[in-house]
Amino acid sequence: MASAHALSASYTTVTFDKDKTDFTFSLDVISIIESMDVDTNGDGILQEDELEDHKHKLEEWIDDSVVMEMNGSEQAGELLEIKLEQNNDKEVVTWHYTYPAFEPGQTVSILDGLYSQATSSPYVNLITAHNGSQVSETVLQGKSRTWTMLLTEDQQQQQLTSSSNSSNPETQSPSSQNEGSSTMGTTSDWFSFFKLGMNHILTGYDHLLFLFALLLRKQKLKQYISIITAFTLAHSITLTLAVLGWISLPSRLVESAIALSICYVALENIFRKEIRFRWVVTFLFGLIHGIGFSGILRGMNLPKTHLAADLISFNVGIECIQLSIVLLLLPILIYFQKKSFFKPTVTYGSWVITTLGAVWLVQRLFEPLLR
Repeated sequence: MASAHALSASYTTVTFDKDKTDFTFSLDVISIIESMDVDTNGDGILQEDELEDHKHKLEEWIDDSVVMEMNGSEQAGELLEIKLEQNNDKEVVTWHYTYPAFEPGQTVSILDGLYSQATSSPYVNLITAHNGSQVSETVLQGKSRTWTMLLTEDQQQQQLTSSSNSSNPETQSPSSQNEGSSTMGTTSDWFSFFKLGMNHILTGYDHLLFLFALLLRKQKLKQYISIITAFTLAHSITLTLAVLGWISLPSRLVESAIALSICYVALENIFRKEIRFRWVVTFLFGLIHGIGFSGILRGMNLPKTHLAADLISFNVGIECIQLSIVLLLLPILIYFQKKSFFKPTVTYGSWVITTLGAVWLVQRLFEPLLR
């Protein structure tokens, strides 16, 4: 793939109405092509005729993998359509189902078994549920693949649960529920967004490589602190603005600029005799990286009522991993900076980083031609 991001994301939207329950499930085309033999001509693009030819296979795949339950009993939904569409600038396939209406006092669950056989799948499912004016959202990831909502009499309280293997909500006690559970009219599972932020940067190899390139060259502790601070501030600003919809750039341009940032910093490590004002370069490139971080949340269309909490949780998750990496790397780098072999190691290492960044840059710039 052209992107160095290994994270595969689906988006589920559930709307509870008085006469029916509307259910849509969207998954990016790249994940589908990698999972199923649907790209007949092998061009890396899912065409409308290819979708039509494989509709039955795609229907069975999701019917078997994504299940809706009521009080522990699987519900039969009616598939209205399967279609290609755009989620921001990402092409996705959307399955649109309708289910019978649910009543107050009933427990509704969604079980996502997609890629559940994979031992270390980076797949996540971002769920948004609408119940009248109330909105709840959570993220299913890792082994936590069950989402549960209790519809109450006044339709104002919802109970949100993410659990790994409890497929029957009636058998759960409050003490056995996942740490993301809550009971309120409009809820957000903050811990699931915190984990999403951590997973997002851990699977974002380009962001990690950029960070490593920034730290690799010998610098004073004050310079290291200014670099880390500049990167944090910059990507936090554009992450927020992008999720709010105030700025928007094509993903191909953003991903290409991220690859370019890796090349630039690595070449600076090789050719600059003295590293000065690196925090300025870090801040400028950090603005681009922030837009890259925002892509997965923009597709979720988070409600404004708790957008701030979701953004903060997501960003804190990113920062926790970033800070952990820095705290782990810096002592090691500072120790080896005293060794005679450190300088040539930086040079050769930076050439390797430049090569990786250049490969990603070419792939991302010419992705349509490479398909």
